[in-house]
Amino acid sequence: MIMCFQKTIREEISCRSVGLHSGRRINMTIKPARVDEGIVFIRKDLPSNNRIKATLENVSDTTLATTIGINGLKASTVEHLLSAFSGMGIDNAVVEIDGHEVPAMDGSALPFVAMLKNVGMEVQDKYRKWLVIKKKVHISDGVGTATFLPSPEFQITYKIDFEHPLIGQQSYQITFSEITYEREICAARTFGFLRDVEYLQAKGLALGGSLQNAVVLDNSKVINKEGLRCPDEFVKHKILDAVGDLSLLGMPIIGHFVAYKSGHTLNNLLLKELLTHRENWRIINFPRGSLNSLYGEEFFNQQIQM
Repeated sequence: MIMCFQKTIREEISCRSVGLHSGRRINMTIKPARVDEGIVFIRKDLPSNNRIKATLENVSDTTLATTIGINGLKASTVEHLLSAFSGMGIDNAVVEIDGHEVPAMDGSALPFVAMLKNVGMEVQDKYRKWLVIKKKVHISDGVGTATFLPSPEFQITYKIDFEHPLIGQQSYQITFSEITYEREICAARTFGFLRDVEYLQAKGLALGGSLQNAVVLDNSKVINKEGLRCPDEFVKHKILDAVGDLSLLGMPIIGHFVAYKSGHTLNNLLLKELLTHRENWRIINFPRGSLNSLYGEEFFNQQIQM
């Protein structure tokens, strides 16, 4: 069953952890929000003009992470938290941080999901909007590809290809729901290569990266003592990232996202390409009691034709 009403959290909750790229200790508090407010970040370390809404038009950088910003203000590495919100069906929340980066926690979305479940969800008295993919939208950067296809439900098919003996080619397909997200995706951690650490840190990146918040590989193996959480943790983390990136559209998607060697930049560009092709999608609201028809082929074909 898909939730047709907007949701927020029941009460505020807080955490503290290092920022993956900044290396700073960040305090974060998540608070309930009104209907139609969306996900809003507030920089508590700044006295004024400190609000950034998590929207596609506010994406300011996609280098190794997704950063949103406006008028010089920024909130970086937002994708894991946004992924948790999307995965758990949270439409509206206020996120207060006392720095420019979201806490890394363990490098996955699992701690955020646990936090959200701990305080519980509140169903709000207004319908969600959904974007239905009617026709194919495709983009490529010459290396990777990202595509939206029509589908009666939100699906993700993702394939990665790394020249590393432990990764190589991995692919995974998921029919998206809160249950499948929590069970299969949210625990997958970010990963990186030991050979890249010095280069990234010289550029002011990965300053807070450690074996506590990332899977790190040398030339042949994972150097984390606990190893992997699952054999396909790498491709599952790419799906986790994509869920967060795609949520910047501002509404859930009914369609099939297919990616090959994609990342934050290509995910972002696909959303922008989608919005330029108004004939390839439509936005719908679900009336009360109509959701049983959502996955029916007749309903889906009707949406495609309209």
